[in-house]
Amino acid sequence: MTLNRAEIIHRNFLAFLDAWEKEHPAPPEPRPLDAPPAGLETSAGVNGTLLWELFESQLACRQLDLVSREMRARDEGFYTIGSSGHEGNVVLGRLARHTDPALLHYRSGALMVERARHVAGIDPIRDIVLSYAAAADEPIAGGRHKVFGSVPLWVPPQTSTIASHVPKAVGMAIALGRLRKLRVEAPVPADSIVLCSFGDASVNHSVAQGAFNTASWTAYQRVPVPILFVCEDNGIGISVHTPPGWVETSIRGRPAFQYFQADGLDLVDAYQAARRAVECCRALRCPTFLHLRTIRMLGHAGSDVETEYHTLAEIEAVEARDPLIASARRLLDEGYVTTAAVRERYDQLGRRVREEARAAAARPKLRSAAEVMAPLAPYHPNAVAAEAALAPPDDRRSAHFGGAALLPEKRGPRHMAVNINAGLHDLLLQNPQALVFGEDVAQKGGVYHVTTGLHKRFGAARVFNTLLDETSILGLAIGAAHLGLLPIPEIQYLAYYHNAEDQIRGEACSLQYFSNAQYRNPMVVRIAGMGYQKGFGGHFHNDNSVAALRDIPGLVVALPSRGDDAVRMLRTCLALAKVDGRVVAFLEPIALYMTKDLHETDDRGWSFDYPPPGEFTALGDGRVYHDDARDLTIITFGNGVYLSLRAARTLAEKHGIRARVVDLRWLAPLNAELICREAALTGRALVVDECRRSGGMAEPIIAALVEGLGERACRIGRVTAEDVYIPLGAAANLVLPSEAAIVSAAQALCEPCASHQPSAKREPRARPGRSLRAS
Repeated sequence: MTLNRAEIIHRNFLAFLDAWEKEHPAPPEPRPLDAPPAGLETSAGVNGTLLWELFESQLACRQLDLVSREMRARDEGFYTIGSSGHEGNVVLGRLARHTDPALLHYRSGALMVERARHVAGIDPIRDIVLSYAAAADEPIAGGRHKVFGSVPLWVPPQTSTIASHVPKAVGMAIALGRLRKLRVEAPVPADSIVLCSFGDASVNHSVAQGAFNTASWTAYQRVPVPILFVCEDNGIGISVHTPPGWVETSIRGRPAFQYFQADGLDLVDAYQAARRAVECCRALRCPTFLHLRTIRMLGHAGSDVETEYHTLAEIEAVEARDPLIASARRLLDEGYVTTAAVRERYDQLGRRVREEARAAAARPKLRSAAEVMAPLAPYHPNAVAAEAALAPPDDRRSAHFGGAALLPEKRGPRHMAVNINAGLHDLLLQNPQALVFGEDVAQKGGVYHVTTGLHKRFGAARVFNTLLDETSILGLAIGAAHLGLLPIPEIQYLAYYHNAEDQIRGEACSLQYFSNAQYRNPMVVRIAGMGYQKGFGGHFHNDNSVAALRDIPGLVVALPSRGDDAVRMLRTCLALAKVDGRVVAFLEPIALYMTKDLHETDDRGWSFDYPPPGEFTALGDGRVYHDDARDLTIITFGNGVYLSLRAARTLAEKHGIRARVVDLRWLAPLNAELICREAALTGRALVVDECRRSGGMAEPIIAALVEGLGERACRIGRVTAEDVYIPLGAAANLVLPSEAAIVSAAQALCEPCASHQPSAKREPRARPGRSLRAS
């Protein structure tokens, strides 16, 4: 019979015990468990009891790895990435407090098992086996993923982390210091540190490099960043070897970093080095890097055929360095335990893990889509409405704005940038835990002056500049939100968001889902974007791609077209974050920031009064213009609202077509009921979408119409941007929707249904209306 590697390392461990017995017919004199190992002083803090307990956690971790593969072979388990060879990380489970937030690598199993000793009543073996089985009563993810996570242990769940968790760990460490400045009560002790573990291959990821740079850049300015980076260096990433010495060379010289090395195959060395690293990080409040040398056994995962890239001799050479054998040898050589005690405990843990595996296989699983999705996007509309309607005290507002006569609602109609700015002032007054940060948002007040005055009035602890790195900006937001703050980060341009999208897609929006609503990271991400900028622009300042946002499960996407709506919607967005922990992308159309007029110069048709506190726009609520029109429904958003209102006047005055214009305002979730109701009133729907034809908003809007209205109930057309990057200058107008294109498409849509003759020459973006059958 051919043995698998899991069975081989199991037998190797037992063979070592047999061999040690033969080599030591007369065992060493028993040493008291409270005595230090030979050559160490009592002050070193290491004794037999400590080593035995650490070893027990290592043994449990190994048995979990072995059983995970047995479960997979029976189709009872669904995860086989293990920790074998990494069991030296157990020392961090002992040395870090359970109140030190820990964002863990998927090979940090022994650390997790040991950490559970800090809190009574937690059974890490049962919890981990339940996660293998995707059991619905698994305590952290509820069967949605195999993760290391725990609320009592302050371990937010991470899923298959390839460095994507490092930016938010840095953000959490920076936020710890900011909580002190803000005098906001922290959910963890003031001297806590953040523990973040990862593999050597992940060190090379751009996300990790950016996070290291942010930690260094921040600490270099003498800002506290109490984070302990733990690199579990096994020398290989799946099949690609890390060059010897690379991790140390690339990290050791970083400004403001403290660097420590430890041998993860030697419990005593690992413990002493890790203790120094933890103490340094806690005392100096600086980025600390613990380079823990490990090995990888059993390949990358159960599906990895390691013989494709390693010879059998190479595999066996690694297995001969098994850290469990090294730990057992240390305990035996010191006389703390006997081989019989080691074998008995190993077997006991194996039986226990297999018992839990049998029980877990029989536990209920998630049985419906509704059950799976339950924690993804919580929404309590009444509570959100109550929060959105709150207002700062009148006396505080009056003092802040310079007197009752200078309150923003008393200043008359203003353009969008001014109204959003006043809205941010009010929101920061109302929410002392709210922060505004990003590139150039502080003294400069933002590229478009939307954050003007916030830094001066609220101070550098709440309004501050960041380095130029969108991934770190969003990581800071996630970390701060974990600790109870309410971040309002700014991404300077929509095109820049795409550099960092996974921080929202893979991290922020997945947290409530993968923690079964036990963890949350509320935030409102302000993003300036969309097209039609005048004076300068090009692709990076006129990005019209929202596909990467609306594809993210659970993300709320808001896009106002006018200043008063922007304020009302922003209040709702903050309320969604506070009440339900939601992550919101608040898109601000740059071209409408300074727009004051609608039809003629100085008509002030696009300037609006500031809505006083208490007014808000509920999630999903749209705005309808010309609601008595019955010829055509134009469905749009953002800049499309402005263009469509101008086109609607032309249609009415020159072509006798009366069009109602629907501003969706919220792009995700999409209000299909509103879309269908408004389209049914006219029987003709023209979707004006400033996004690209492929992947733009027209696609889900038309799908909602077809599915909601059925066969032949509505003629549908669309005007979209072309599938191209937006060019510089006047050439941009050639690929974006225009008033002329809207008018042309509307005329075609309003032609009698019997007529299929093409209209007069029209721009290629304007597609003729047509009846659509429901699929």
